Amino acid sequence: MAGEPQDDCLFCKIVAGTIPATIVRETDTTVAFRDINPQAPTHVLIIPKAHYENAAALAAADPALTADVLREAQAVADEEKLDSFRLVFNTGSGAGQTVWHVHGHVLGGRGLDWPPG
Repeated sequence: MAGEPQDDCLFCKIVAGTIPATIVRETDTTVAFRDINPQAPTHVLIIPKAHYENAAALAAADPALTADVLREAQAVADEEKLDSFRLVFNTGSGAGQTVWHVHGHVLGGRGLDWPPG
């Protein structure tokens, strides 16, 4: 069920503390941690503690939680002293989503070309 922890979800296990991660911020509703395969000098993932498959599902089900995730992206960028950053939500396997728990990538610390990919 949407919002409920999933036994087979890597990020739900990070939220539960059963899989370690380098946590950089945590609130009542979100967790931010360093990506294990960074694509930029700063690469932090921000997830809601509640399980939603992707950004679209989260936005439809819980706009307030969506706003919490976005606020935390800015808080991470501020703490990392990023003048600019990219926030990416991959939705679907064709877009590169590999973990089916919504997560935003905060990328910064180097030039980020456009278009990506």
